Amino acid sequence: MFLTSWIWGMAVILCCVSWFLLGRRRRRQGEPPLENGFLPYLGCALKFGANPLEFLKEKQKKHGHIFTCHVAGKYIHFLTDPFSYHALMRQGKHLDWKKFHFATSAKAFGHGSIDPAEGNTTENFHQTFIRTLQGNALDALIEAMMENLQYVMLQSRAPKLQSNTWVTEGLYTFCCQVMFESGFLTLFGKELHSNNDKNLSSKQETERAQILNALENFKEFDKIFPALVAGLPIHLFKSAHTAREKLGEALLHKNLLKRDNLSELVTLRMFLNDTLSTFDDMEKAKTHVAVLWASQANTIPATFWTLFYLLKSPEAMRAATKEVQSVLESAEESISLDGKRISLNRKQLDNMPILDSIIKEAMRLSSASMTFRVAKEDFTLHLEDDFYNIRKDDIVALYPQLLHFDPEIYADPLTFKYDRFLNEKGEEKTDFYRHGRKLKHYYMPFGTGIAKCPGRLFAVHEIKQFLALIFSYFEIELVDSNVKCPSLDQSRAGLGILQPSNDIDFRYRLKCL
Repeated sequence: MFLTSWIWGMAVILCCVSWFLLGRRRRRQGEPPLENGFLPYLGCALKFGANPLEFLKEKQKKHGHIFTCHVAGKYIHFLTDPFSYHALMRQGKHLDWKKFHFATSAKAFGHGSIDPAEGNTTENFHQTFIRTLQGNALDALIEAMMENLQYVMLQSRAPKLQSNTWVTEGLYTFCCQVMFESGFLTLFGKELHSNNDKNLSSKQETERAQILNALENFKEFDKIFPALVAGLPIHLFKSAHTAREKLGEALLHKNLLKRDNLSELVTLRMFLNDTLSTFDDMEKAKTHVAVLWASQANTIPATFWTLFYLLKSPEAMRAATKEVQSVLESAEESISLDGKRISLNRKQLDNMPILDSIIKEAMRLSSASMTFRVAKEDFTLHLEDDFYNIRKDDIVALYPQLLHFDPEIYADPLTFKYDRFLNEKGEEKTDFYRHGRKLKHYYMPFGTGIAKCPGRLFAVHEIKQFLALIFSYFEIELVDSNVKCPSLDQSRAGLGILQPSNDIDFRYRLKCL
């Protein structure tokens, strides 16, 4: 037994030594500084994953504005100078923004490749999203979301709301349930029911239970999403795999056809799946699971952080409430609990610069997205003052949290300042500087360039609607007004808005209107 263990131990040591001597990448002339890390395959992954921001700050201090890290089998060139970000955007000939996203979607959601070059589909997904999440299509989404938010807040949750009685709940739990249920109804519609159906109320309760069950499956799947992006197979996570399959079953085309008021996004995606793809029924459903995840995974924590910072800042709360009241008065919208619902259109929501600033500031403090481009071939990346050789299949990446927490750009960067994105006139501020030079790229939670999140406008409008309705119908407060801000869950770094490491108790009750 001892001899066998010794042999295996020596074999592992020899493999590591062989990798260190022969398998480690060597920096070539003209390439960025290289950090291989000491672990085979993983490289710097563990240090990066523990605290990406501090890791990158350390390497930036050591190497300068560009360096290469070996992370989980990939070589990633981190570009940290915001004045060179445009260099990444203009390299479409040499850098592919789709390859990484296509591969990640297939791995995480379990459908076949959505890269048209692979032959499974000829759909241009990016154009589909732009067509159905922006322009005129956005107006319909906003209208539906406004209706569904009020249904969920006032009708669906009615059993909890007794006159003048406080309800205590976790703030993240509350945001999660309200935004998921409302967003699900907005994208995937409601089950077909006649308004004259005597069992309508019972059927609505059944549908709500099904959506909340979908939320539990969503959360179970979402927990291991970072591991899937890192390349681990979902079969290692039995409960998450089961949850993803259940979400897929709920979004099969045969089930969606039983629903009314499907969004244009889902209707068009169903049509294109059926006419332009060779996917089987479950693969088609899993492309809808991808849409569901994309619509919720960042919007939910962004909603939480926005409301949390408002509750912690009485000055911000007063300014935001006053702005919402002003817009409602201008729109001649009265607030009541007699069944008449508030209606705010896109133009009215766009006329809320204070809420815009608050949402931006909350997202600046909580976002840890990454922008990826994959090199199609060996090429030379020209930056402002230098140039570097990049190898085929390497990744060039931006990590905007470095930008968002830069004290030269944002004074006192770890502090929430609700009016940080407002100028002296109370309008949107766009002048931010570094080293005395005006920045083009200073706020990037949604990415940048052609790969910028196509649903960003809808996400911001959703949060504004949520806040406007909260201010209108409810009194809200933290259970402990001195509670500390929860830390960011770093396990999701690179994926967008980070979740809080723990929930925060708050309480709410209906206003006496």
